[in-house]
Amino acid sequence: MGSPEGDLCLAQAAAYLATAPKSNSIYTAYGQVLQTIKQTGALPVPLHIRNAPTRLMKNIGYGRGYKYAHDHKDAFTPQNHLPEKLDSHIFYTPSTRGYEKVIKERLDKWRALKKRLKE
Repeated sequence: MGSPEGDLCLAQAAAYLATAPKSNSIYTAYGQVLQTIKQTGALPVPLHIRNAPTRLMKNIGYGRGYKYAHDHKDAFTPQNHLPEKLDSHIFYTPSTRGYEKVIKERLDKWRALKKRLKE
């Protein structure tokens, strides 16, 4: 998109972001992630979510057991995507203000569903 249309899109995006409800939740979560990385160092990506473009990678288990969420009821699977050492860790806890309230409700629903499916 060229000028002036592109300029107007950027101005609209800036106005939207300037007037959107602000949250400290992401800032706090980001700080927790950085602190965790300092404590644990680099942790291995779970094999089931690693891309397997070669036969060797497939043979050693890359991608094995991956569950595509859209193939499951409600497009949800309880599969973990964090390294095993951080399996049950929760970094982001949305507030109950603004759109984060909707995000919180969604995450609470998924966490409860995940807990039920693991029992």
